[in-house]
Amino acid sequence: MVPSIARQSVILKCNMQKSVMLGNYEFFYAAGLMRKLYNIEIRTDMEPEQILEAILQMQDNLAPQSEQEKYLIQIIKNYEPSADHDAQMDELFAWGEQEPDMWQVTTSFHPVIR
Repeated sequence: MVPSIARQSVILKCNMQKSVMLGNYEFFYAAGLMRKLYNIEIRTDMEPEQILEAILQMQDNLAPQSEQEKYLIQIIKNYEPSADHDAQMDELFAWGEQEPDMWQVTTSFHPVIR
């Protein structure tokens, strides 16, 4: 998996408000965005299902500031993560959490993995 492709996929889906999340690579980037946008207490050492549950528990308290954010919440809410979890997913989470070019398809940024 090329991490930038998963990132671009989530951004394109949110910008166009079309399609669904297809895999855990997209999910981990989106989860990182949720951490950045709403300070939800999620970490990469959690199982994918635990991350989703933490986001879903907060969904009624979220105040999206754009149509992209609304769509991001919707595609996460409808996603069923698999148990798969690898280092690239951690990288994508960090990328979402540190995203400097919100909703822009291209970026020169590379995340710092903690």
